[in-house]
This record gives sequence, structure tokens and C-alpha cells, in this order.
Amino acid sequence: MTVKEYLENIPQERKDTFDKLRQVILDNLPNGFEECINYGMIGYVVPHSTYPAGYHCSPELPLPFIGLANQKNFIALYHMGIYGDSNLINWFTSEYPKHAKYKLDIGKSCIRFKKMDDIPFNLIGQLLSKMTVSDWIKQYESLYLK
Repeated sequence: MTVKEYLENIPQERKDTFDKLRQVILDNLPNGFEECINYGMIGYVVPHSTYPAGYHCSPELPLPFIGLANQKNFIALYHMGIYGDSNLINWFTSEYPKHAKYKLDIGKSCIRFKKMDDIPFNLIGQLLSKMTVSDWIKQYESLYLK
């Protein structure tokens, strides 16, 4: 599957919102990440040309950073950086109520958007701009490669 094919399969009632969220990612993600299909969703990864070792769980795959998925009941944004950076997650969780009407629905790295009219696009843009490829590689290696 390609990114284009994935986008063609987004339900019509979510298409505009999903496309807008994807554009926020593309507009704010620092240089060096690449868009692809990763783990069955749109992924933003550190390519093997930058990080040849790949992902420790599956070295044939590039190092994942962000995932964007259309799930049954929500749109999911998976941000690996917030999972391991307490300063970043604390910033995000404290800022979120200032930008959205509804409570933050978040797991370890998964931010779930169930209300299509309450996605804080500006805040997501800020979040994405806070971690460069080299920041992510450094964090990844310190947390996952022991």
C-alpha cells in the first residue's frame, strides 16, 4: 500500500480532518523524516540512509517516529518522542486544555481524536516541531538500546 492508497481509503466524513492533520505534520515536522507506510498506517520515519541500523524490533524497517492512522472510532497520532521524554509529555498535557474543549485522550504514545471538530492543529504543529531527527535518534538510543 502507498500513502496515496491509504488516503483514498479514509472515510469521507473524516477525509478533510485527516488531510488537514497530515498537512500539519508535513508543514511542521523537521527536515530529515520521511513519509511512508509503516505498520499499516502513514508513518514518518528516520530513513535507513540516515540511521542504517533501523528499528531494533525489526531492523529491516526504518526508525519510526510518528504514525497517523484512521482507526474505527478515532484518528490516532502516534508520537514516539512523547513516550520517552517527560518534559515533552508534560508540556503537551499542560498545553492541551488551552487548545481543546474536550479532555485529552492519550496512551503511551497514542493521541486519540474522537471529536473531529476539536483537534488542536496548532498545538500538534508545535509538538511536531520540537524534536529533530538527531534529537529523536539520541532519545531512542538512550531509551531502547541498552
